[in-house]
Order: sequence, then C-alpha cells, then structure tokens
Amino acid sequence: MKRFVRWWGFNQSSLLLALGVLGVAGLVKATQGFGLTDFNSVLAGPFKADGEVQQQLLDAQTQALQQRVQELEAQNRSLQTLLELPVLPNRKRIAAPVLFRSADNWWQQLTLGKGSLDGVAVDAVVVAPGGLVGRVMSVSPKTSRVLLATDPTSQIGITVTRSRKVGILRGRASRYGVLDFFEKTPDIKVNDTIVTSTLSSRFPSGIAIGRVVKVDLEKQPTPQAIVEFSAPIEDVEWVNVLTNG
Repeated sequence: MKRFVRWWGFNQSSLLLALGVLGVAGLVKATQGFGLTDFNSVLAGPFKADGEVQQQLLDAQTQALQQRVQELEAQNRSLQTLLELPVLPNRKRIAAPVLFRSADNWWQQLTLGKGSLDGVAVDAVVVAPGGLVGRVMSVSPKTSRVLLATDPTSQIGITVTRSRKVGILRGRASRYGVLDFFEKTPDIKVNDTIVTSTLSSRFPSGIAIGRVVKVDLEKQPTPQAIVEFSAPIEDVEWVNVLTNG
C-alpha cells in the first residue's frame, strides 16, 4: 500500500494529463471535430475580419483609381478634339476647362478656368467641337464668365449656308434657338445649316451654329425657324477661346 501511494505521488501529474488528452480526443471524435473548428473560428475571427476589411479598402481604392483613369481618358479625348478644330485666321486659340456652372442658369452662363493672365479678354468668342458656344462677358485674372448662345438675351447674326439668307438667332434656354428673318418669304428649309454671318459685329463669320429643324413661314410679324445648336452646350467640359492673334 505504501508503495502504491509513493508511486501515485510520483506519477499523478502524468496520469491526469494522459486522461485529459484521452478525454479531449474522445470529445473530438464524438462531435466530428465541430467543437474544435468552432474554437479555431473564435480565435481566428478578429484576424479574418481584419483581413476582409483590408481587402474591402483595397477594392475601394482600386475602383477609385479606375474611375480616375476613365475621367482622365475622357478629358484627354476632349482636349484632343479641341486641338483638331480649325483655327480661324488672325485668331489665337486658348483651351479652357469649364470651372463652374450654376443649375439656376445652366443655359445662360458658365465660368471658365482661364482669365486675363492667360490672354482671355471680354467679347472673345468661345467655341467647342460642333460650333459656337458663346462669348466672354467678363474676366478676372484667372477665370472668365461666358454668355452662352442659348441665353434668351443672346442675339447672333447668322447666314443660311445654302441660300445665303441672313437673320437673327435668339436663345431660349434649351438646345434650340429661334431664328427671325428680315424678309417675308426667306429661302429656308428644314436641315439647312446656319453659321455666323459676315454682317455680325460680335462674331467672326463662318462659325458653325446648328441646323434648322422646323420652319414657320406664317409666323407674324416675320417668318421664324427653330434651330438645334450643333455644339453640346448642355454638357460641354472644355472649350476654345478665340482671341485676336
């Protein structure tokens, strides 16, 4: 008996440890490892969650960079199109971004990111791919404000390219303008194109404006036509400012 007590004293820890291992092994076998898996999930949970957050941040940054690249490519295409526009004689061309545009006067005015320090002056003509946009009405050292051709107060002398008839085009706060003639029976047809007139005092002649989409020869006191502007004035982002060379 004394020998057993002495043996137990020396081997108690080892026996308890062995019994514990056997018990855990039996539990894992009985539960098919579910308990251990859940335990590992609890331990790894914070690290896994942190990894997912890092991946989400990386995905968001990648998407933002892709969107930025697409925006730069679009701006590059706009600038390339501007560079391909023909230059009028004795006119210097200044590429300028649209800096600001108010929703309240979207069709009336816009602000450019170029001003007097860049050579922009009052009454400089503003064009974009497609044709006339408007003219500069005021300047600061670094910005300039443009009165759009679509503004109801804008009046532009025009020439019908086919018949060489002349008239006055007025904006009406949309992509369409109203064309008034000086004679009772003007030679005007749907799809006729119009350009700035040689009689215009504000614009050089020959700048494309748009095409006729409707004619009303019975309009009083003079015949009228509706003209669709050829330049995308409603969503233009870059323009060319034409100044004296």
